[in-house]
Amino acid sequence: MPIVPITEAATTAEKRAIRAAVADALIDPDVSRIVVTPLDGAGADAYLAQVVAALMIGERLDVEVAYAAPSPTRATVVYGLPHGVGAAALAERGRARAVPLIRDDAATVLVGRARHLGADDAKLHGETYVDNERLFTGEVRGVEIEPLRTAPGLRARLDRPLIRGRWHLGRAAQTGGTNIVVEREGTVTPRVLKRSTFYRHHVDMNLVLLP
Repeated sequence: MPIVPITEAATTAEKRAIRAAVADALIDPDVSRIVVTPLDGAGADAYLAQVVAALMIGERLDVEVAYAAPSPTRATVVYGLPHGVGAAALAERGRARAVPLIRDDAATVLVGRARHLGADDAKLHGETYVDNERLFTGEVRGVEIEPLRTAPGLRARLDRPLIRGRWHLGRAAQTGGTNIVVEREGTVTPRVLKRSTFYRHHVDMNLVLLP
């Protein structure tokens, strides 16, 4: 099985560099698996998300993805993956399975955690639906969204400082409001939106998982 590494140390975390690295890796038609190795730090999940997004945009989600994170991350928790030496071993010998690919309407992939927040540290004013179920209407601190390993694809809950809200499962989580900013994998995009949706892509990704 031809395996190609994509490492942040070699490519940087810049989107254009990652897409170029993925395109170069897939020049060989026999390549069937990419091993994603980010630098150790807060941006590890964002790096994986950008690699998967490059596969999605290039319509190459048939390629298997192994995540060799140096340390635990939100994505390793979500997908039940090891880190460090264990992740490297799994990347070489593990078996890939189709799992829901969660993205937003900006073609950004989610592998760990996202939040819909209010701009300028204000409360979020609006409403959120998970599929047809209303999560809230009015003002809240924020909404937390995570992918799932299985159908329906994602889960969302109110982001509360002390008592966490109940998870609601669905294929999509959509927030509409007056002051939305989106946090993806720990990084907030400052652009204020009126609407943001995370949803299950029509093609799954092939992720290497533990048995």
